[in-house]
Amino acid sequence: MTKQKVAMLTAGGLAPCLSSAVGGLIGRYTDIAPEIELVAYRSGYQGLLLADRIEITPTMRDKAHLLHRYGGSPIGNSRVKLTNAADCVKRGLVKEGENPLRVAAERLASDGVTILHTIGGDDTNTTAADLAAYLGANGYNLTVVGLPKTVDNDVVPIRQSLGAWTAAEVGAGFFDNVSNEQSAAPRTLVVHEVMGRHCGWLTAATARAYLQKTAGNEYVDGFMMGKEMKSIDGLYLPEMAFDLEAEADRLRSAMDRHGYVTLFVSEGACLDAIVAEREAAGETVKRDAFGHVKIDTINVGNWFSKQFAALLGAERAMVQKSGYYARSAPANQDDLRLIQSMVDLAVESALNKVSGVTGHDEAQNGKLRTIEFPRIKGGKRFDTSAEWFGEMMDAIGQKWTSAV
Repeated sequence: MTKQKVAMLTAGGLAPCLSSAVGGLIGRYTDIAPEIELVAYRSGYQGLLLADRIEITPTMRDKAHLLHRYGGSPIGNSRVKLTNAADCVKRGLVKEGENPLRVAAERLASDGVTILHTIGGDDTNTTAADLAAYLGANGYNLTVVGLPKTVDNDVVPIRQSLGAWTAAEVGAGFFDNVSNEQSAAPRTLVVHEVMGRHCGWLTAATARAYLQKTAGNEYVDGFMMGKEMKSIDGLYLPEMAFDLEAEADRLRSAMDRHGYVTLFVSEGACLDAIVAEREAAGETVKRDAFGHVKIDTINVGNWFSKQFAALLGAERAMVQKSGYYARSAPANQDDLRLIQSMVDLAVESALNKVSGVTGHDEAQNGKLRTIEFPRIKGGKRFDTSAEWFGEMMDAIGQKWTSAV
């Protein structure tokens, strides 16, 4: 029988599940197959290409449960696309003329790895799919099982990605403090930019969590601090289209009544229009190895702030971003339960030589299973027909149409 050896890596951006997922995998293998050797590749696929790995020692196994307490990744992340050879060469990860997929496969083979766990979003797991396909086509005996992490909750066909619930809860707590800035100066506009390139789920879920968090607040009548200051006046997602002038009229009325306006904006809202506007003006928009616009260079929240500040007659406008704060948090109890269930299935599938990505399959009534790699895609849209979303938008009083 071939001796089993398990490797793991985390890749892409951070999410409030990476540390816990790594700890969970180590703990699960230690419980049911303690004889299996464990290693981790440092900084994701970069470490795999560079043969930079961490040996999981007995002491690390004994203390792996501590990883559930922390955010970030204990083994490091990077954004590397194994099918983008030119980028890998440019970054010094492979030599000119080398196929990164072959380099990665040969590294796994030479390291004696029989099981690889990839923990990441759609880019990480579609890259894992490319690697799994290459391995299968070239006779490598390796099982690849991914775990879905992304605060955007936008992986097809997975119902709930790891870390997204936590990011919404933590983002709500972040803005609970930021909202007090409305009392710092008259006619203040505060824009809360939330992560979400193509999918508005996190922005909507953060708004819902914020409204739920502040719903039970008790205030002293007569002062400025009240439920109006803890309200949301507008919410904008990639899935939504709206009339700028009509929105400006509605929000100007709110500004005139209360002296402040609060907006929640997804970082992908109006992104295509903003990028087209900049490229038409001759600007070169930066993109990453996967071809995605480097969204932190676009600053969608600032665009919304400038548009509405002038139209509302704001005397002070500010943009606050909860993204890095929220995605770096440790997993909350809901995510910890979800992580445990997916980790248990990932280990079971790996030992049974079933490759894929664990998750609740929306095409099979939300059944938790190991989903086939070819079905994993990014860019899942938020379902704006969700009852809770409609109720929230009715309460805000905002008119909008679908952008899809």
